[in-house]
Amino acid sequence: MTSTDTAEGQVQDDGTKRQFISWVTLALMTTASVASLRPSPTMAIYGLAAIFLYLLPAVVFLLPTALVGAELASGWSGGIYRWVSEALGKPLGFLAVWCQFAMTIAYYPSLLAYVASTFAYVIDPSLAENGLYVAIVIVTIYWTGVWVSSRGTRTVAGLSSFGLVIGTLIPGVLLVVLGIVFLGQGNASAAPMSADHWLPPWTGLASLVLIVNNFLSYAGMEMNGVHVSSLRHPRSEYPRSIFLATGLVLLIFILPALAISWVMPSSELSLTAGLMQAFQAFFDHFSVGWMTKVVGIMLVMAALGGMLTWLSGPSKGLVALARQEGYLPPALQKVNKNGVPQNIMIAQGVVTTLIGLLYAFSDNVSSAYWMFSVITVQIYLLAYLLMFLAVVKLRTTQPGVERGFRVPAVKLVAGTGFVASVAALFIGFVPPDNYSSGPLWRFLLIVGGGLLVLGLAIPLGLLKFRKASWVHPDHRSDPTRGNPEIE
Repeated sequence: MTSTDTAEGQVQDDGTKRQFISWVTLALMTTASVASLRPSPTMAIYGLAAIFLYLLPAVVFLLPTALVGAELASGWSGGIYRWVSEALGKPLGFLAVWCQFAMTIAYYPSLLAYVASTFAYVIDPSLAENGLYVAIVIVTIYWTGVWVSSRGTRTVAGLSSFGLVIGTLIPGVLLVVLGIVFLGQGNASAAPMSADHWLPPWTGLASLVLIVNNFLSYAGMEMNGVHVSSLRHPRSEYPRSIFLATGLVLLIFILPALAISWVMPSSELSLTAGLMQAFQAFFDHFSVGWMTKVVGIMLVMAALGGMLTWLSGPSKGLVALARQEGYLPPALQKVNKNGVPQNIMIAQGVVTTLIGLLYAFSDNVSSAYWMFSVITVQIYLLAYLLMFLAVVKLRTTQPGVERGFRVPAVKLVAGTGFVASVAALFIGFVPPDNYSSGPLWRFLLIVGGGLLVLGLAIPLGLLKFRKASWVHPDHRSDPTRGNPEIE
């Protein structure tokens, strides 16, 4: 350890040179890793009620994951696998890290469907809801991304920060400013803005089901907990950082959603192309329609940059762990000359391609987008459920481990996050009010099948048929490792 934590929560230097960051800097880093414009059309459907639909999951999910992630990251290195393994055993640790990887299989088709619909406004807006066009774009861009990532391109690393400015901040501010000027000119809002519309209309569970998508919007907040040791006073500064980041994230999510609802009636709003629909409506109103193509290119560049930075990350982590513990067959553990796990990316790509091709047979791109978004959320929620259990268990079994930050009222905070995640998991099986793509059994089959196969059946099968020979030769002689078949 290079520092000690005083009773007041101040990190004291013990003689080694350390670099600290301010709590404001950490808040901005957290905001950059979470905020996005992509979910805005989903919430714009509810108009003013979007505020409530963003605030509720922020309180019951966003804050608990951020606080719990900070305690775990400041006490145990190694990410969610280490956290869950220490508390609940290695098999569940593998399940948690697998879910972080597997959710990308459903995530990429939904992300690239958004890219396809956005790019349609650059070439031909009528293509935005064309399933065949969307499927072709998903397959083409995904495999191009695999090719780029497999070459170990260094420029990929800088694309995420570039995307934040070009594809989130500038378009987001522009959208809100256009909306304010639009209303300031005396134009009526397409969605009611009166006080009695703060809550979504209650028509049963389906009226709240879009809130599930916000759990995915907030996913990843806990990852920045690893930087808690870089604060001078983590116990007081980290909560401040999280509350500031939460406020900024909410502004980036809520204001563009409201701006979209001001100009686009909910009945005409596409979940994939809604952002571009709003920009086109605003630009046409102000007689600068040519700007639609410019903004479309900016949004596409940002989304593609985000895809490339994520494409090999989860696979690398899974393969590194599989080599040590023998969780994957040797063929899926191989890396190319650039150190990229190309084989598992190809296997992932085959499944992603099959999912993407489903868009070609869908007569409603928005409904297909919603289903794959729900599958993504549900798989990811399995990992969060294990994380909430882990932090409570480790408080009991390893109370002496030094943590840079401790969650106050940990059982209440983790319990809130756990219950909210379970509720979101079940609500995800309820189609939203605007779902109109076939019978209920088809929705349940796709969503439930995706969760069971990708989130549970495959990892449990790998654990069941796991062999000692799957451990990579570089790790078989490690005396600190036990027998992978009995751990």
